[in-house]
Amino acid sequence: MKKGFLFSMLFFAGLSACHTQEKTQATPKTIAPASIGSVAPTPPSAQAPAFVTWDKKMIELGKVKKGEKRSMFFEFTNTSGKDAQIDLIDACDCTTTDYPRGVIAPGGKGRVDVIFNSAEKEESETIDVRLIFKQMDAKGNPMMDVVQYKFDLEK
Repeated sequence: MKKGFLFSMLFFAGLSACHTQEKTQATPKTIAPASIGSVAPTPPSAQAPAFVTWDKKMIELGKVKKGEKRSMFFEFTNTSGKDAQIDLIDACDCTTTDYPRGVIAPGGKGRVDVIFNSAEKEESETIDVRLIFKQMDAKGNPMMDVVQYKFDLEK
């Protein structure tokens, strides 16, 4: 049943893997007193203690010409106090990843290599790279984290 849950979760996550940036600036909204109690809950990753600590969670590539490939990497430290192992990584089709397949001991470091191919892109975006670990949280769900990169497409 956990495999079915994981595949369903990845399917729906994949539908929103690439996020197009808005071209216009958002107007700040004022929160009405009646809506203060209905604020969305904090995402689980923000509530739990850090499982891994990243050297950076966002990379800004700046201007990228259509058809250009860019390489980057994200480094992390296992701060969980337990062994950590990446099960899989989910990202946009424009993104190729390589990551350590073995166990990373507490205090150990790992690196996720990323190659971005802008050939099929039509506009600037922020891309999510979702990591799903083999370790489970207290509720029995896989531990997850997200790193991102963004680019400004030059045609």
